[in-house]
Amino acid sequence: MASAASAPPTPGNLKRIVAASLIGTTIEWYDFFLYGSAAALVFNKLFFPDSDPLVGTLLSFLTYAVGFAARPLGALVFGHYGDRLGRKKLLVLSLLLMGGATFAIGLLPTHASVGAAAPVLLTALRLVQGFALGGEWGGAVLLVSEHGDARRRGFWASWPQTGAPAGQLLATGVLSLLTAVLSDDAFGSWGWRIPFLLSGVLVVVGLWIRLSVDESPVFKEALARAEARKATQAEVAERLPLVSVLRHHWRDILVAMGARMAENISYYVITAFILVYATTSAGVSKQTALNAVLIASAVHFAVIPAWGALSDRVGRRPVYLLGAVGVGLWMFPFFSLIDTGGFGNLILAVTVGLVLHGAMYAPQAAFFSEMFATRMRYSGASMGAQFASVAAGAPAPLIATALLSDYGSSTPIALYVIAAAVLTVVAVLAAKETRLRDLADVSAEAGAEAVSAPAADARIA
Repeated sequence: MASAASAPPTPGNLKRIVAASLIGTTIEWYDFFLYGSAAALVFNKLFFPDSDPLVGTLLSFLTYAVGFAARPLGALVFGHYGDRLGRKKLLVLSLLLMGGATFAIGLLPTHASVGAAAPVLLTALRLVQGFALGGEWGGAVLLVSEHGDARRRGFWASWPQTGAPAGQLLATGVLSLLTAVLSDDAFGSWGWRIPFLLSGVLVVVGLWIRLSVDESPVFKEALARAEARKATQAEVAERLPLVSVLRHHWRDILVAMGARMAENISYYVITAFILVYATTSAGVSKQTALNAVLIASAVHFAVIPAWGALSDRVGRRPVYLLGAVGVGLWMFPFFSLIDTGGFGNLILAVTVGLVLHGAMYAPQAAFFSEMFATRMRYSGASMGAQFASVAAGAPAPLIATALLSDYGSSTPIALYVIAAAVLTVVAVLAAKETRLRDLADVSAEAGAEAVSAPAADARIA
């Protein structure tokens, strides 16, 4: 039977929780994506000026990938303390770390000023960004998932997911505006710093909102139960969420990692690598490519809640599978449309790609949250999501750029994304449907310690 903590919150309170999570994730993703866009557009010239242009882009994307390498560490640290201390405290810390690192990038000296120290400093700050983002995602989606009711969890939990396209929209919009009003020389010398420095203002706003919300009631109730049995062996296990989640949820972590492959790889090919491909292979201007991503990101933002709501009606797995299969099938038309060089075709290519991506990304928050017990949910969801990013999102622009350099064709890149889609389909088919699972079910906690897998499955309505 569901506990009182699982009762639906008041509409006003839930909307405040959703707004806090959405604004925080938007700022964090703005910071993260801003780096990716700058890596494609200017960092190769500012921090790796002695390299061939395409090699410089590869080196620039390498520093971009370093941020992904730090995300699993962030998932482990934030997940551990998030499962012990609560979601809210860790979300405030992640926002401060991300915003501070992004602001500092805006102040960095370039290679022309300090030589080799410039890319080293850039890489160090990128590591801080990745560490912070590794802890942000799990806490943000759990804060909403654990406040909402099971019937509409997919819809409400999808809103923090819109922080990704909202952040992409904001980052691309600011860059697009600056490239439109500034000359290439002005943007390359000082204009690129403005979007990074703006992060300082955004963080202040995000902190004000995030500090105003309450801790997850599901977590508070689980913590109270843990305090009541301090002297038991079960409590000793709960003190180590990482050990518990690896012991009892290792299959779920693998499923989550597999589910992320197509979602993560396709997203960075569609939004980051396109800035390289469209400008170098299709002869599209930098401004045109940015505008296409800008328009598509707005559509992406709008469709994510719709996909989330659909997953409440038909289940997480069917919607996720639709997105994975759709992205795989879309890759060849995607590059063919870009190759025409037409702005309308470019918008169509990116928009359809991101709409299909949204079918995976929208149910992901609820899907991953529903896989794990409360006192190890932050650790489990974060590990599944962020460990996959090292193999998926991190090398995606690098691999795509290297394939383009070696083969001079988009075909190997399309096959790369299709292979990821196949992997995701297999992982999701191996998962159990989690829709309507009660996150506050006391037996789910004990399930990590005493409930067998069949009993856990029985918790699904």
